[in-house]
Amino acid sequence: MNDPTTPVVDDGLVLRAESLSMTYAEGKLRTPVFEGLDLAVRAGETVAIVGASGAGKSTLLHLLGGLDTPTAGEVHVAGHRMSQLSDAARGRLRNRALGFVYQFHHLLPEFTALENVMLPVLLAGGPNADADRRARELLIAVGLSHRLDHKPGELSGGERQRAAVARALVNRPACVLGDEPTGNLDEKTAASVFELMLSLNREQGTSLVLVTHDRELAHRLDRVLELHDGRLRPVV
Repeated sequence: MNDPTTPVVDDGLVLRAESLSMTYAEGKLRTPVFEGLDLAVRAGETVAIVGASGAGKSTLLHLLGGLDTPTAGEVHVAGHRMSQLSDAARGRLRNRALGFVYQFHHLLPEFTALENVMLPVLLAGGPNADADRRARELLIAVGLSHRLDHKPGELSGGERQRAAVARALVNRPACVLGDEPTGNLDEKTAASVFELMLSLNREQGTSLVLVTHDRELAHRLDRVLELHDGRLRPVV
C-alpha cells in the first residue's frame, strides 16, 4: 500500500496556505493574530517573511509546518491537506517533506553532530547505513568534516547552526522553514550560515521560507513578504 503522506509536487507548489487565520483564546478573551492569509511557495523558490516583533511571523511559520492548527483556513504541504491527516501522519509528512531551522539549534546535547543529523532519517525508518552516509555527506558539505564526533557543547555557535542546517536537509525535504536561523549569531557567522543555506538551496532545489529581521539578507531571496496588521504584502 502507498503511504498517503508520500511528498508530491502539487502543480509545482510545495507549500500552500489558503485563507489562513489564527486567533488565540483565553477564557472570553480573543486575540486575533492574522486572518485570511494566502501563500504559495513553488519548488526551489526562496521566500523571506519580515515584520515587526509580535506581528505573528513565528506563528505563521508554525502553521505552515503543521506544528500548530489554524483557527480557519488550510495548509497544503507537498500536495497533502494537513487537516485531513492524523497526528501521526502529519508527523511523518513533516519529517519527510519539511526541514526546520530555528534561532536556537535544538540539537540533542547527548548526541554527536553525526548522530543528531542522522536522527530524521532513522525516524523516517531509514536504515542506519543510509542515515550515516547521508549525514556524513551533509556535514562535510557544511564544513564540519572535522566535527562529526563532537557533541553540541563542543561546537561553536556557528558550527551548531551549520549542523542544524544539515539536519534540516538530511531527508531531502521539499521545503525548509527557518525561524530567524541566523538571529543568534554574530554578523560574520550569520552571513556564512545564510550563504550556506542559499548554496544548498541552489544545489538541492529545496524551497526556503525564512522569517528574518534582517531586511538586507531578506532581499537576497526571490520574494520578500511583510506581515503587517494581520496581512501579508509583497515588499519591493
